[in-house]
Amino acid sequence: MAALFGARVRRLRTAAGLTQAELGDRTHVVSTRITQIERASGAKPTLDLARALDTALHADNLLVDLWPYVYREAFPDWSRRFMEYSERAVAIRQYAAHVVPGLLQTEDYARAVLSVGRTLDGREQLEERVALRMGRQERLNGPDCPELWVVLDEAVLRRPVGGRTVMQEQLARLLRTAPESHITVQVLPFDQGEHEVMGGSLTVLTRPDGSETAYTEGAHYGQLIEDPDEVRRFALTYDRLRAAALPPLMSLDMIRSVMEDNHRGAKVPSRSDRRRLAQEQLQQSGGGRLRGGGRRVPRVRRPGP
Repeated sequence: MAALFGARVRRLRTAAGLTQAELGDRTHVVSTRITQIERASGAKPTLDLARALDTALHADNLLVDLWPYVYREAFPDWSRRFMEYSERAVAIRQYAAHVVPGLLQTEDYARAVLSVGRTLDGREQLEERVALRMGRQERLNGPDCPELWVVLDEAVLRRPVGGRTVMQEQLARLLRTAPESHITVQVLPFDQGEHEVMGGSLTVLTRPDGSETAYTEGAHYGQLIEDPDEVRRFALTYDRLRAAALPPLMSLDMIRSVMEDNHRGAKVPSRSDRRRLAQEQLQQSGGGRLRGGGRRVPRVRRPGP
């Protein structure tokens, strides 16, 4: 993709009758930087430079549209595949152990999350990543928006990422999902105890053809799971987490309570009440009946016509 981007820049520059030095002057970089871009050598172009090149060469957003694909080349193959699957997924099921998932993050919350770690080269790269994350959220408002089901560990609500003001805005963003029929948010409270995904996060993606992919992530690793048997096991794990979590309306009440610093006054149902509510929830959504221990009784598949 970097080579394709460079070839487009070279073709547009030549058509415009500009030298590399002249294009560098118009985009406020040295001519050797233009040479590197056209040869796909050296550092990849930043988003700001892609925009400047697009404007200088009257490319009608061609270079800006190509830039995310160039950017992804810095990530491992499995990470790029996960991004591609996510963009095409018709259903996204996520359990988040530490932070609000990217699709529901506010800009300031995303900036605070992305600013930690050792992978950034500077402020410019941070803003690029924030812009990309915000751009991916646009799909939630489009005609092909996926069904998004998120289970948040209570720790996600309690950790003041970015400070109190940023966190208050983020909690308010979660509350605004209430009227959105394609987004469901649940909270897994601390008193639920241990579970199968402690210490990490889990995502299960459903693609348009019905196939599924799972993705697990920790602080310093990520793993894409594509083997069908393994994916089914992770999907079942997710269903157990969803059944153990507070129902959606109670989850929103808990988020509101944390936002108002009044969680002690929130009414959190007992485990037995949650289990009964989870049973009703699974039945309403067409899921199987829960057995003891949270396992689901599979539905009998009817033969096709």
